[in-house]
Amino acid sequence: MNNKYKKYKKLPYNPKLKEKAKALRKAGNLSEALLWLPLKKKNLLGLDFHRQKIIGNYIVDFYCPELQLVVEIDGVSHDFKIEYDERREKYLESLDLTIIHYSDIDVKRNMSGVIDDLIDRCEKLMWRGARFE
Repeated sequence: MNNKYKKYKKLPYNPKLKEKAKALRKAGNLSEALLWLPLKKKNLLGLDFHRQKIIGNYIVDFYCPELQLVVEIDGVSHDFKIEYDERREKYLESLDLTIIHYSDIDVKRNMSGVIDDLIDRCEKLMWRGARFE
């Protein structure tokens, strides 16, 4: 197995969330659908991103196993789930995952800025991984 995917297979997974993740992929909100276009099919730096990935008891918007990177789009619903989001963030960080948040508004109004920022952050993670492996 490719080294970069070993930890991917070790991530906790709740199979009870499989149908919910599938439904979220189908329904998808506008910001997620917009950001998915440049991420799918390894379009961004040749990196493999997964949409609505189950990690433990949570479903993250996007996950890149090679970089152990979670990308989240935060909309208005997050304003009312502060404690839940904090628990979720701590849990994901406990798995040594890097989490990047973008606002729903930024994705809709400044996609090029979001993509530029994401490329920059991914390149830094790639460089760090290459240097220390």
